[in-house]
Amino acid sequence: MLTLNQTLFLDLNTHAGHNAVIDTVMAAAAEGMPYLFIVLLFVLWFTHRKEEALYAGYTATLGIVLNQIIGLFVHHNRPFMDHLGTTLLTHKAENSFPSDHTTFTLSIALMLLMLRTTRPIGFITVLLALWCGVARVYGGVHYPFDILGSIAVALAATGIIMMLRSRLAGLNGWIVQVWNSVSGQEK
Repeated sequence: MLTLNQTLFLDLNTHAGHNAVIDTVMAAAAEGMPYLFIVLLFVLWFTHRKEEALYAGYTATLGIVLNQIIGLFVHHNRPFMDHLGTTLLTHKAENSFPSDHTTFTLSIALMLLMLRTTRPIGFITVLLALWCGVARVYGGVHYPFDILGSIAVALAATGIIMMLRSRLAGLNGWIVQVWNSVSGQEK
């Protein structure tokens, strides 16, 4: 008998492997979205949004650290380890809960959404991060509950960094000052 998580997985993953164009787009979203978000952080950094890039980077880092801690206590197979569905993506047989790709992208997106100066970008990136999560399920390497776990971790990481924001301001100032001095961009 299938669990709810497995049933929901099969409901989405059943569409994989039937249309090469859709499969390619979903695989690209599942694998490439974190790289797009890294590029976005560089764009923010080099377009005078250094503090926003730093806060988003702290949030993503905290999210991934939280994932690693959770992984020490919770192990969940990937769908292909349970011989379920169609697998479009190559992945090691390891713990799937929560999804690192989704946590990383959604942590950045939620922080950008929280900051007034990047809120418009935040709305778009939240949608892209959620698409990444759905694409990970579609591609056969995560269950839906892995993505829900990532949403919870990203929300927690964003909340923690928002609470620490005033304390991190000094670190941000120091990082920007060092960057400006090394790059010859003294204020």
